[in-house]
Amino acid sequence: MSKSNHIRFIINPTSGPKNSVDVAARIKLLLDKQKYSHDIVYTTHAGHAPELAREAAAKGCAVVVAVGGDGTVNEVARGLLNSDTALGILPKGSGNGLARHLQIPLGLDKAIGVLNKGQVTSIDSGSINGHPFFTTAGIGFDAYISSVFAGNKKRGLQTYVELVMKEVLKYKHLPVKASINGNVIDTDCFVMAFANAAQYGNNAYIAPMADIRDGHLDVCLVRRLDLIKALNLSYCMLTKTLAHSDSAEYFTTQHVEVHTEEPMMFHADGDYLGKSTAFDVQLLPLSLKVQVPT
Repeated sequence: MSKSNHIRFIINPTSGPKNSVDVAARIKLLLDKQKYSHDIVYTTHAGHAPELAREAAAKGCAVVVAVGGDGTVNEVARGLLNSDTALGILPKGSGNGLARHLQIPLGLDKAIGVLNKGQVTSIDSGSINGHPFFTTAGIGFDAYISSVFAGNKKRGLQTYVELVMKEVLKYKHLPVKASINGNVIDTDCFVMAFANAAQYGNNAYIAPMADIRDGHLDVCLVRRLDLIKALNLSYCMLTKTLAHSDSAEYFTTQHVEVHTEEPMMFHADGDYLGKSTAFDVQLLPLSLKVQVPT
């Protein structure tokens, strides 16, 4: 397997809406065979994609492509961190946060075109308590919604919005103590988001000014919400104006430590990870190669 011309496609067969498109057939038809050889493998369980990605990188693959949603992209990217193999994305999820940030087309055929004609660049990644993330991680309400969403049979933006509106005013704010750039912030916390990329997915921008290559995390702190502030927060996220509103505060840093008296939920790239009373969040500069549009 030559590094210069081989692509591995890792397909999550359970990801995204079910339709009649045969992804493997479209890959075989549209991938530039003069430029690349390829193989296609399928995940069979959670945690399988990182193994398949690491195996491909060790064999010298030029690109390993995640075919799925944000969870699949996170797993494949984890297997490629600090390697010479680039991540490619064929978006097939409900949010597609990293694909949207990198301006990778959501349509399958056009996304394959990016593999044929795109370029490789390096981006930052982050980690929260040792768990890598590539778009956002967070503690508080967004992690709580991730936990509820994960157990919901219905997917998609409408389901996510319905859950948020149902739960937002019932969620209990918790006190946190955060150390950011040598300053200690002691406050109630509705959500504290650590943004490497600008959005969660579905064009919901939690940190519209975030730059995925600048060597910094954009920390978004929302302290307390009433109904009016919750509606304003939602509107600002969808119009990329949250940074200019009074609903949130922002900090730029490479390292955050957070301590809580009560266990708080946390997530990485929308995947619920559990609860903790201590969080260590770090930025890993230019640690992942990705295939992006020219």
